[in-house]
Amino acid sequence: MSKVTSKLQVTVPKAIAERYRIRPGDEIDWTPAGDGIRVIPRKRSKPPLDRAARLKLFDEATARQRRRDAAWGKVAAPRDRGWTREELYVRGRSR
Repeated sequence: MSKVTSKLQVTVPKAIAERYRIRPGDEIDWTPAGDGIRVIPRKRSKPPLDRAARLKLFDEATARQRRRDAAWGKVAAPRDRGWTREELYVRGRSR
């Protein structure tokens, strides 16, 4: 049995959530059905991609990033600021 909170939220029982594969973040529809209410999980828009498809997308994204990096050119050498990064860690400390 579920209870409605003061914010009108309802907890889905674990057995029901597991049976219908309802996970956090999923959307459900509430439909009037005579004297009762039907709760219907929405269908997921896309099935999860298999490993080969995910790897293909990753390879395509990597190739795009390499093209962007090549177009950017080389990064200029850092200029002399008069201090080093290591000095930042010792500045302001009590001696």
